[in-house]
Amino acid sequence: MSRIVLASASPRRKELLEQVGIEFEICPARGEEKITQTAADAVVLELSKQKAEEVASGILAYQNQHRELSTPQDILVIGADTVVSCAGRILGKPKDDEDAKDMLTQLAGRTHSVYTGVTLVFMDKAGRIGEHSFYEKTDVDMYPMSEEEIARYVAGGEPVDKAGSYAIQGQCAVYIRGIKGDYNNVVGLPVARLYQEIKKLGIDIYNF
Repeated sequence: MSRIVLASASPRRKELLEQVGIEFEICPARGEEKITQTAADAVVLELSKQKAEEVASGILAYQNQHRELSTPQDILVIGADTVVSCAGRILGKPKDDEDAKDMLTQLAGRTHSVYTGVTLVFMDKAGRIGEHSFYEKTDVDMYPMSEEEIARYVAGGEPVDKAGSYAIQGQCAVYIRGIKGDYNNVVGLPVARLYQEIKKLGIDIYNF
């Protein structure tokens, strides 16, 4: 018996894992995000590591406290975090509508990069623990957007809880001129790279 745990409440990541037929459960990390890095790739690795380790630690603590209720099993925890980088500035989720408008004004008519960091924490039945992290980068080129278009898009509510204040898979698709790299990475999880990285660890995620 084994478990795959997604340490994220993101509906996009949930949908992407379901899309590729992976069976998993959701246990979102609740801790406060602490950023000490400045480069986008280092930031997403740091945040994904925090999420995966927090959830893995919680699972271990529960098992240790309730040994009579726990059956030894292999567990794979997947933590992920996404940010947008434009002209040296890292853009996370908008604080409010004005923040979203500011971000979109920066992105409109330019090329930016989307980084997703992923950390895998593996715990086997014997209690051994391993960890592996990686990140994926995708460049996104956007058409110019007028103030009216930005205001209309923000008023629709889609930028809420989206890195960079937009959803490439949503209404913002009409402003995407092109991308270089993994489309799913922009949505929130590079599932192809995820599969390859897990396979490198000797794990068959479909027979876990």
